[in-house]
Amino acid sequence: MDKLKAVLSGEEARRDDRTVLETVNEASTLGWGTRVKGFVACFVVGAACTILGVCMLFLPKIGLTLFIVFYTFGNICTLCSTMFLMGPVKQLKRMCDKTRALATTIMITCLVLTLCAAFWWKNFGLALLFCILQILSFSWYSLSYIPCVREMILKMVAVCIK
Repeated sequence: MDKLKAVLSGEEARRDDRTVLETVNEASTLGWGTRVKGFVACFVVGAACTILGVCMLFLPKIGLTLFIVFYTFGNICTLCSTMFLMGPVKQLKRMCDKTRALATTIMITCLVLTLCAAFWWKNFGLALLFCILQILSFSWYSLSYIPCVREMILKMVAVCIK
């Protein structure tokens, strides 16, 4: 607590000639145990929302809308859960790596377009298509963190096509 007080009062920044942003970042970093707890909590909320969304799909009239909302929110929570492990800046940098940039762009675009199709355009067929694209792009994005898996999948598809 004393460290936080020193940061907020500016004493620590003056002592070590660090920028205010560096000082606040250092004071606000989470311990490893807290990061893991945050990851698990956010991941569980995301998974629960996804499962709840699938269950809502079978409700008459509003089921599809609830599915889209819960499913999309679940994907966002699951994506944000990894920010606890790496930190938000490092996660965003990794998301924009050249190996993941296309998958990230498609995934985020599909998240937004799913909600647009459901609420503004009122086209549920299109919303379901974007949900399917969310699944595929999120899977492809997630596989990029496992070395050589995407290349192996591409080779298997090439063999199956021949």
